[in-house]
Amino acid sequence: MAVKIFEIKKSVYENNDREAEILRGELKSKGVFLLNVMSAPGSGKTTLLLRTIEALKEQLNIGVIEADIDSAVDAEKVAKTGVRTVQLHTGGMCHLDAGMVRQGLDNLGIDGLDLVILENVGNLVCPAEFDTGASKQMMLLSVPEGDDKPLKYPLMFSEVDALVVSKIDCQDYFDFDADALKDRAKKLNSAVEIFELSAKTGQNVAQWTDWLHREVMNWKEA
Repeated sequence: MAVKIFEIKKSVYENNDREAEILRGELKSKGVFLLNVMSAPGSGKTTLLLRTIEALKEQLNIGVIEADIDSAVDAEKVAKTGVRTVQLHTGGMCHLDAGMVRQGLDNLGIDGLDLVILENVGNLVCPAEFDTGASKQMMLLSVPEGDDKPLKYPLMFSEVDALVVSKIDCQDYFDFDADALKDRAKKLNSAVEIFELSAKTGQNVAQWTDWLHREVMNWKEA
């Protein structure tokens, strides 16, 4: 008997892409900007998120969706800032798709929000493959991870609108070539905005938050 072969991956992606476009349109109609934040584990997403909230919470109404395979440690930290926060557990899945994000938004409640920050599951592979319905996508890369990541994970760098290079305060202790990183990233994505900062010390954080604020306002006014 012949074996039937189904292109499951393709059909799942196509369905997700349609759902993501619908979700993006709904968010646009309500004036809600969704930022999808992706990175490897330990890059400092939550620390940067706390700095971002601190800088923008007087200007924008912010909500946060934290996604992890398990635990609510990061969500508890974020909730202490006073912004609306929900935790998503992915049940072992290494990414979020549009359907999961919609569930998160429904539980968060987006009425009155200007910006929702989605902290995706820590992973440089799967999250880049799924459209979440986000308005913009950002990748965080920490100095200790190395400048060769664009060579190893090209899709991630190709998909994002902004690349934040974090932990520059410890750059002297690592063999990290910032120029090489930027050159590799630009070859994959000439339009990507690159920010170099330290969320720990606050160095250059304003450059990132100013850009994000402009993007949110442009999205709402367009």
